[in-house]
Amino acid sequence: AGGSGDVPSTGQNNESCSGSSDCKEGVILPIWYPENPSLGDKIARVIVYFVALIYMFLGVSIIADRFMASIEVITSQEREVTIKKPNGETSTTTIRVWNETVSNLTLMALGSSAPEILLSLIEVCGHGFIAGDLGPSTIVGSAAFNMFIIIGICVYVIPDGETRKIKHLRVFFVTAAWSIFAYIWLYMILAVFSPGVVQVWEGLLTLFFFPVCVLLAWVADKRLLFYKYMHKKYRTDKHRGIIIETEGDHPKGIEMDGKMMNSHFLDGNLVPLEGKEVDESRREMIRILKDLKQKHPEKDLDQLVEMANYYALSHQQKSRAFYRIQATRMMTGAGNILKKHAAEQAKKSSSMSEVHTDEPEDFISKVFFDPCSYQCLENCGAVLLTVVRKGGDISKTVYVDYKTEDGSANAGADYEFTEGTVVLKPGETQKEFSVGIIDDDIFEEDEHFFVRLNNVRIEEEQPEEGMPPTIFNNLPLPRAVLASPCVATVTILDDDHAGIFTFECDTIHVSESIG
Repeated sequence: AGGSGDVPSTGQNNESCSGSSDCKEGVILPIWYPENPSLGDKIARVIVYFVALIYMFLGVSIIADRFMASIEVITSQEREVTIKKPNGETSTTTIRVWNETVSNLTLMALGSSAPEILLSLIEVCGHGFIAGDLGPSTIVGSAAFNMFIIIGICVYVIPDGETRKIKHLRVFFVTAAWSIFAYIWLYMILAVFSPGVVQVWEGLLTLFFFPVCVLLAWVADKRLLFYKYMHKKYRTDKHRGIIIETEGDHPKGIEMDGKMMNSHFLDGNLVPLEGKEVDESRREMIRILKDLKQKHPEKDLDQLVEMANYYALSHQQKSRAFYRIQATRMMTGAGNILKKHAAEQAKKSSSMSEVHTDEPEDFISKVFFDPCSYQCLENCGAVLLTVVRKGGDISKTVYVDYKTEDGSANAGADYEFTEGTVVLKPGETQKEFSVGIIDDDIFEEDEHFFVRLNNVRIEEEQPEEGMPPTIFNNLPLPRAVLASPCVATVTILDDDHAGIFTFECDTIHVSESIG
């Protein structure tokens, strides 16, 4: 807390004791007078200063988390692009506006290091641009903590028998080389070129290194310059059973927003295989639902779906800013941000549904599936699908045709081909129809098929003779349209176990002469 000068010690040489030193004026907290306090006062002052220090650190951290949340919103922006494949097919997908590598090295790094940067700036500006004991130590200590402690923990927590791999190995090599160079460069400017002083040209040159590092990492991520000549093909060596890399021609590119894109530029991440990813996502959601059903058999399907959505949200890939914000919220008692977001979304959905019920109905009846996804066991016999009418004049009769379409499940083998017409009579807002499910004793993976709505129409009254065809009693005639979702997905969960092969007993004793 505070002490006066050197305290003389009683000894032969009358040497000075270096156990205490004079306190200096802080940036925010002043010196606590009077000086030379007693032991009890020193302990009290230490507690007060320590609590104030922790309070300041938490305040800086909370402010930095607000900044990080804004950066997270900026870097998560997406845009739609139209993709034209070599066979002429076009599809629309969503991609990130910000490149993942560039955002991690710029905005994400700035946001996650904001507390250290703020502490260093406060100290440097408050001490007349002279480095103190706190600012440089926080930055160097944070970098050392990231390099040694975090990497060590990430390697240590991998379960036995499992492996992990670096997703962008080329970018890792570039950033690792620049990190080592940064430590060497800092040592050179602080201990070799101008010991203890940072010259202006050293600061400007250090700042210039940053965009060069980002540019090289972006080049490595996009496989530009010499990377585009390093296309590899893979073949299997049948004799040795290994995968061999060979150089080859580039595969035929695809067109995105009118520009030809090489497959290396896309790097397998920009343009997802929509059908494959949808199937994988569906299978993953079904697996989660099965696990939750076994753990919580007392909960209904809606509760299980909500739990599955939260599970999927908590296990998806997140940025470093998210984890930093989450850690600060947990330390300050703000709670889990995922649970809070899920609760807000549920409240918002319920409030929106209440608002929509109060809105006046127009003259257009919207017909769609609700819900659009169904799961059933293979032995259920039939699955019921619900068609809903919303808006318009419910005193009219609405007709809509439906028809089943094959997915991974085939009509006649896994389900009964069904087509027909749903009739929503006056006053009816929803109607159910069934599709038969075929049960067998063959073990197979979970399969799905689709049911599509089409040809929606409404029973209209004939206008009086001489009236325009679209006007009846000064009001537009009611219409019916298909709304999204007009395609329902039915997933058949297999209930047949594949079976296991075992011996009746593990030991059999026979006579040598039995033959």
